[in-house]
Amino acid sequence: MTAASVARALPSRVPPARRLPLAVFLSCQACYLFWWAAFHPGLMSVDSVVYTWQVTTDHWRADHSVLYNALVWLSLRATGDLAALTLLQTLAMSAVLAHACAGLRTLGVRGRWSAPAAVACAAAPPLGSFVVFVWKDVPFTICAVLVFAVSVRLVGRRAHGTWTGRPGRSELVLLCTGLLGVDLFRNNGFPVALIAALALVLVLPGARLLIAGIAAATTALTLLLALVIHPAVGIEQPNKAFLYNLHYADLAVTYAQDPGRFTPDDRHLMAQVAPLSTWRTAGTNCYVSDVLYYNASWNRTEAARFSEPLVRLWWRTLRESPQRILDARLCRGHIAWAVFPGPQDKSARTWTYDTQIPADLWGYGAIEGNPYRSALTARPLSSTLHDTATFGRSAFLVPQLEWLLWRGAIWCYAIYALVVLLARARGRRCLLALAGVPLGAQLTVLAANPAPCFRYMAAPMFIGALCLSLIPAIWPNRAPHPDRVDSCAGATDAQSSLLTTENSGRH
Repeated sequence: MTAASVARALPSRVPPARRLPLAVFLSCQACYLFWWAAFHPGLMSVDSVVYTWQVTTDHWRADHSVLYNALVWLSLRATGDLAALTLLQTLAMSAVLAHACAGLRTLGVRGRWSAPAAVACAAAPPLGSFVVFVWKDVPFTICAVLVFAVSVRLVGRRAHGTWTGRPGRSELVLLCTGLLGVDLFRNNGFPVALIAALALVLVLPGARLLIAGIAAATTALTLLLALVIHPAVGIEQPNKAFLYNLHYADLAVTYAQDPGRFTPDDRHLMAQVAPLSTWRTAGTNCYVSDVLYYNASWNRTEAARFSEPLVRLWWRTLRESPQRILDARLCRGHIAWAVFPGPQDKSARTWTYDTQIPADLWGYGAIEGNPYRSALTARPLSSTLHDTATFGRSAFLVPQLEWLLWRGAIWCYAIYALVVLLARARGRRCLLALAGVPLGAQLTVLAANPAPCFRYMAAPMFIGALCLSLIPAIWPNRAPHPDRVDSCAGATDAQSSLLTTENSGRH
């Protein structure tokens, strides 16, 4: 038998139910291998340098994800490089996208629609190249998409009347993994996990206590690690000036808009940290907190020392002028809700990332002399692939399409619209739970955000692309069947059988 005939016979040996996810996994991984080889060992930022310095000099800190730092340490110790970590990220995202496509079949979405959407996530430069970044936001995004994929499978069964009241063992494991990853890979990720879990609790009778218990356990473990275990093992806690930098930025915005609200004692307190002119100037830019925190005249030591009275001042300002604080948060979190970017002169355009790693590593001098310094250099496996990938990313940086290609807000609204249309078409309100993850991401970033970074809203972009495959599943069901119940409260056995038959026919 020739090699060609063996290759042709292989698909027939794969169980039919696994052919779609296998095809999606292999196709997505092929795309990710292109990005991985082009930007080997991975794309980086100054945060990537900080991770490396912390874990290789025994200066572990909790201002970044400790779990991701551990993965960086493991990759460096096992291979002496970061390429293994970025390769692992590509494999994980390919698997999650494949799982999502398999789950979408429970909603009547054919593979011919879901597979191209998944491959587009891997092939499009903004999302495809993002996965090979040495950044904690990559595994956070992978876990968020995983939670969505599991939600699709669970809610899909509920919508089609085949829900038995208990998730399968593999679904529980994947849901727990996704929620825990969302909690641990981003320090403020637990609200996303809680909102996504709450959406499932509301629509999955019989498993409400179980899902609520999983969400509570993962959140409790996250808090236990942060408050007890990390300090006990010597992991340094974030500086108070870092923890409260968003509060300070709120005060700066309020001071710039209404300086008369601050008493002489308030101004004296603020002047201990930075000149009042610095507070006022930084406060004129409500889009980015970094203009204050990284200002040359900002004294971080004093900001940490006076953190308690400054936070009390923030609370007083919140009570007396809540609209000022709310305005500052809405402005700084505009990456979460605004479709179009802010003004260029306020650094309010979407912050993407560069493909070049500067020789001075963004001026982070502490890494010089480090034995792993060479791991922080670009070593593409092919100059042709590197040039092609760089050109592709540059082509997608068209300012006129920034709202579509780099901002997650438009994708959140698209998800909401598609989920609502599908719920109305099927007469199944439980399908609204599919919006849990993007809603959680949107609200979390809106509540506390330092800058308009693309990476903060990457998860809704992946989910939005996958949800585009729902469109063909909406049109044939524009009018709900008169016999269908409206709330997923429970179809009759005959209806459940009919829905299952219709769904299997669409596959």
